[in-house]
Amino acid sequence: MSHKPIINNNQTSSIGIVGGGQLAQMLVKAAIERNLKTTVQTATKIDPAAILADSVVLFEADDIEGTRELSKISKRITFENEWVNIDGLSILEKEGVEFLPSLEAISPLINKLSQRKLLKNLNIPVADWLPITSQLIDSSNLPSHWDFPIMAKRSKGGYDGKGTKVIKDKDALIAFFKSINSDEWFIEKWVNYEKEISIIASRDIEGYIRYFPIVETFQSKQVCDWVLAPAEVNHSVELMAYNIAASLLRELNYIGVLTIELFYGDDGLIVNEIAPRTHNSAHFSIEACNTSQFDQQVCITAGLPVPSIKLNYQGALMINLLGLSNGAEDSLNDRLKQLNQIPGANLHWYEKEERLGRKVGHVTFLLDEVNSLRRRNQALTLLKKIRSIWPNPKPI
Repeated sequence: MSHKPIINNNQTSSIGIVGGGQLAQMLVKAAIERNLKTTVQTATKIDPAAILADSVVLFEADDIEGTRELSKISKRITFENEWVNIDGLSILEKEGVEFLPSLEAISPLINKLSQRKLLKNLNIPVADWLPITSQLIDSSNLPSHWDFPIMAKRSKGGYDGKGTKVIKDKDALIAFFKSINSDEWFIEKWVNYEKEISIIASRDIEGYIRYFPIVETFQSKQVCDWVLAPAEVNHSVELMAYNIAASLLRELNYIGVLTIELFYGDDGLIVNEIAPRTHNSAHFSIEACNTSQFDQQVCITAGLPVPSIKLNYQGALMINLLGLSNGAEDSLNDRLKQLNQIPGANLHWYEKEERLGRKVGHVTFLLDEVNSLRRRNQALTLLKKIRSIWPNPKPI
């Protein structure tokens, strides 16, 4: 196999990043703030992170030979997302390549089904779930304490509403079983909840854990629409969320940034998903905190002192921008211009081609209201302003 080129490789970089999307782009930006060199492994030199990185290894993110080339340039390697080839990368780890977080820590988290098994073993609350066995397919009978609707989830690769399906009755369940590879899916009891919240924590090489404020997330068509920080939850819920995060980080000996999405309602706090990486729900930290989630990951990976985390404002609002069209440049430029003219708007554009429904940017506002109700109303007013310029796309 002939190697693809390494672009602009003029010196060893402090950090290697597998992946070239917007999360990797924001990691690169955080590294630049720290005067650190970065190399990104990604397929094309116009990917969001590749535009800013000091060097680019032009391989697909899951190509082991590409990661081998990356390891020749970078002292330590981190990941943009969890869709990694553990078996292939383990060969490199045995050769001395250092990954943060480690492959052992990531391994139980790359599959949503293995996540649930881990949570069960740790007695951490999670919705009832079932693997799709031949016996279940043949009977199509749910446990007696389950009711429709139920949720079906793909065990790997699902994000932004992909890889999930609401099943409303037994006929739909039978049809679903006929349409899938059962090894790739599982089913889950429906969870009624009042709020969706997210906690992002980091754990450094010394084992010290730091927490970002717990946030409330709001979905539209199963994609995150906006995020409000901090979430309005009582102290006992906060403590339980912190304890869940600490339990997972310590059990896995996890080094780096970890995200836990949770449901809160009549059944208490229930873990929905775990992401072993930086996350959309903590983008607010770039402006609102003294150290962002990306800065935390960069410092941990580079072996720098890791700052304590402090929210510098009363709150923050983050609004996602999803692609509205395919290539309408005039419309796009006009929308971006209008967003930039809104007082207090911090616009992050990912330098991605706009495609319908694709995450292409976000806007963050810093909130100054001390009272939580007034702060939420302040956020809703700003959200309405943004959506008047950049609405969510209509379903395809």
